[in-house]
Amino acid sequence: MIITADQIVVGGGPAGIAAVRILLAAKQRVIWIDNQARPGGQIWRGGPARHGSALGRSWAQSLDRLLADPQLTHLPGHAVVAAERPQQLLLHDSQGGASLRVGGAQLLLALGARERFLPFPGWTLPGITGAGGLQALVKGGWPIKGQRVVLAGSGPLLLASADTLRSAGADVACVAEQASFKALSAFAAGLPSAKLMQALGLRWRLKGMAYRTGCWPVRALGTADERQVRAVVLTDGQREWEQPCDALGLGFGLLPNTELAELLGCRIDDGAIAVDKRLQTSLPQVFAAGECTGIAGVDKALLEGELAAHAMLGDDLAPFAKPHARALAFGRLLARHFALRPELLKLADAKTLICRCEDVALVDLKAWPDWREAKLQTRCGMGACQGRICGPITHDVLGWPMAAGRGLREPLQPAPMHCFLKEE
Repeated sequence: MIITADQIVVGGGPAGIAAVRILLAAKQRVIWIDNQARPGGQIWRGGPARHGSALGRSWAQSLDRLLADPQLTHLPGHAVVAAERPQQLLLHDSQGGASLRVGGAQLLLALGARERFLPFPGWTLPGITGAGGLQALVKGGWPIKGQRVVLAGSGPLLLASADTLRSAGADVACVAEQASFKALSAFAAGLPSAKLMQALGLRWRLKGMAYRTGCWPVRALGTADERQVRAVVLTDGQREWEQPCDALGLGFGLLPNTELAELLGCRIDDGAIAVDKRLQTSLPQVFAAGECTGIAGVDKALLEGELAAHAMLGDDLAPFAKPHARALAFGRLLARHFALRPELLKLADAKTLICRCEDVALVDLKAWPDWREAKLQTRCGMGACQGRICGPITHDVLGWPMAAGRGLREPLQPAPMHCFLKEE
């Protein structure tokens, strides 16, 4: 059996929420797929109302109305595992275990982004997570009160994570930002006044917290039995020092989620889903919006969600031209001033694990010329994450192409065999 509608939206973050609101207001029948239990994405995990910001609260009010709309088929906890064609998807219900096929005239990919990791000795020790991942754990109730936390990497997500952790009672000992003070000053000078005030307000809430610029991790140190991180060694390029911690959150920026788009055959440019001015991908009637088309924050995601929905409806998009241009300019500002320094790509030693799922070290990969050959010989990328973590790392550290030879296949997510059996 196939459930059909006018429109399919994949993704429950800000872009997905904004798009669904516009489509339902136009009396469209919408299937909304989200692998989380409640819309909000990573930034509004657990729902916008729990986020605590004025922006989140304003969207939470409209979200309740959306979920009650009879034109909406909301499928939380469902992951897309395969596609029979661009507008016909196979889903797996992670809670109930059942499979489901959905179809629609048009498809919107609002797939969001994930954290970028760079390996260094000790980065796989227990107690080390992504900075955004640690933030998400704490939002979900993870106990952090009284623990010493260090956040290291690059980008505004570090400060947002620090704000969440401090509010939950963590002792945020240090934020290590690899970008220089000069780069951050230039970034602040280029911000619109509203965003600058937001940044200053966040920094004010974090007063008293050590925020070191031009600083990055070089190795993590564990306890005697190697079952817990106990410190991270930081450097400013001139000296090194140990910073004790009970938890270490790493985040070297964000990467667009593109796997479903790649599986469908959409063109990918510079690691993001390529779209035209109408946010249509290289496939007809397949659109993309939000961080999966390029990293630029929640404002761009909300705007592109609305823009894509209006494009799907055939509406005039002229009112979106200038605000969209400003959102894209902010993304370029982020990329320019938080560009990663080359030293970060040389931190891993021969024994440093690159593929955490299959325990493949850097020395095991250097013998092979590309992703495909290394995968055949070492199982790199064949674990639970299916290359989502180690794939970009091999691009950064070894210079292997991101997509060429990666060989995306169904299923995109782990799913039981019965999901792929068609009903007679």
